[in-house]
Amino acid sequence: MDKSKRLFLKSKRSFRRRLPPIQSGDRIDYRNMSLISRFISEQGKILSRRVNRLTLKQQRLITIAIKQARILSLLPFLNNEKGFERSESTPRTTGLRIKNK
Repeated sequence: MDKSKRLFLKSKRSFRRRLPPIQSGDRIDYRNMSLISRFISEQGKILSRRVNRLTLKQQRLITIAIKQARILSLLPFLNNEKGFERSESTPRTTGLRIKNK
């Protein structure tokens, strides 16, 4: 076979179909933390549908469940590992200054 015809042949790569991330028995609910936590990034953001490999309906239900869990304090809004740290600096003063005579 000459080189020009070889370019148009498709390679016969076999690929394994990925399993869907949500099985039919899984309930998408704000209380199902093991399921919800798979669709949140390390920073606490909701992952996109393309990354999750979810259908549109599943992504909507996951988003609603995550937001409900955040409101009910089951999930943090932000997932900062180091947390809020205040550096030691000069102490703040109130806006009132005393005049010395």
